[in-house]
Amino acid sequence: MRLRSVLLAATVLSVPMAAKAQPQPISGLYVGAGAGYNYKTDQNIEGFQPIGGFFSLTGGSVGGGKLRYDGGFVGLASLGWGLGNGLRFEVEGNYRQNKLSHWNGTPFPANAHGTNETYGAMVNALYDFYLGWPVVPYVGVGAGYAWTTLEGVGNTGVNFPYIARTNDTHGSFAYQAILGAAFEISQVPGLALTAEYRFFGTAGTENFKGSIITERLVTGPLTFTPGTFKVKSQYNHAALLGIRYAFNVAPPPPPPAPVVAPAPAPPRSYLVFFDWDKYNLTDRARQIVREAAENSTRVQYTRIEVNGYTDTSGSKEYNQRLSVRRAQTVAAELVRDGVPRQAISIQGFGQTHLLVPTADGVREPQNRRVEIIIR
Repeated sequence: MRLRSVLLAATVLSVPMAAKAQPQPISGLYVGAGAGYNYKTDQNIEGFQPIGGFFSLTGGSVGGGKLRYDGGFVGLASLGWGLGNGLRFEVEGNYRQNKLSHWNGTPFPANAHGTNETYGAMVNALYDFYLGWPVVPYVGVGAGYAWTTLEGVGNTGVNFPYIARTNDTHGSFAYQAILGAAFEISQVPGLALTAEYRFFGTAGTENFKGSIITERLVTGPLTFTPGTFKVKSQYNHAALLGIRYAFNVAPPPPPPAPVVAPAPAPPRSYLVFFDWDKYNLTDRARQIVREAAENSTRVQYTRIEVNGYTDTSGSKEYNQRLSVRRAQTVAAELVRDGVPRQAISIQGFGQTHLLVPTADGVREPQNRRVEIIIR
C-alpha cells in the first residue's frame, strides 16, 4: 500500500511539470509584424537656401527653427531566421507617420501643417534570453536606409505675408535599437505575441526642395523663390504590439503516461489438513508446508498469514484453543523450512469460517485445517 501511494504522488507531481513546456529557441524561418505608437522628437531645420543666393528677412532666416510633431503611427513587417541558440537575423520593412503641429523658431508667428512619412528597410540582429520564464525577453540592433517624405509641410506668416513650404522625399542611413519580450502561445506551436520598444534614427542632414512665396508690403504681385530646406537628423521612440510565427517549431511532446503501480499479485494459499482432535503434522502436511515455504522465496510478499480452523465437534472454547495450536504448529514448520518468523502472522478462528458448512457436532475432515496465505 505504501509503494502504491509513493508512485501515485510521483505521478501527480510529474504531470504539471510536463504540461508546462518551456519556450524553445527559434530554429529556421519565421515572420513577424507589429504596429503601435510613434513619438518623433523635435527636428531642427535650417533657414531656407534659395537657388542662386540667400533669402533673408529682417528678424531672422525664413524657414529655420524646429519642426514639432504630434504623436503618430508605426507599423512594420519582418522575415527572419533563427540559429537555434537564441540568435536571430531578420530583414524588416517599416513605416512611420507623424503630423506636423508647430514650426517653431521662424521670425514671425506661423501656422504649421503637413505630414512626415518615413519608410525604412533594415537588417536586424537579435538575441533571445531563455531564462525558463513563460516570457522570453530579447534585445536587438539594426541598420539600413530610410526615405523621408515631407508631404505638404509648410507654415504661413501671420504678421508678415509669406508662405514656406516643401513637398519632397529624401533618403539617408538609418539605425535602431530594440528591446522586447515574446509570449509563446502553447496551443499553437511557433506562434508568439510580442511587445517592443524601438528607438529609430536617421543620420546626417537631408535637403528637401521647397519654396517661399512672399507678398510685397505694398500691394503688388507675389514673389516665388525656389530653394532647399536643410532638415537635420530625426529621432523616433516607438511602442509596438505584434505577432510572430516560427515555421518549423515541433509541437511539444505529449505528457508522459501516468505511472500506474503494478497490481499486487493475487495471494497464494495452501491448505494443511489435520486428523480429528490433533494438531501434529502428517507427512503430507509437512510436504505442503515445505512447498509453501519454497514458493515464498520466488515472490515478493509483504506477509504470510497462518490461520487455524476446526470442525464443529467439541465446545467452542476448546476448538478455539485447538485452532491456535494447529496454526502455531504450521508456523513453526515454516520457520524450520527457512521462512523468517517476523514475516508470519498467526490466528485461530476455531469452528468459524467453515470450509464445508455443517451442523454443530459434526466431524468434517475439510474443516480441520490450517490455511497458509502468502500476500
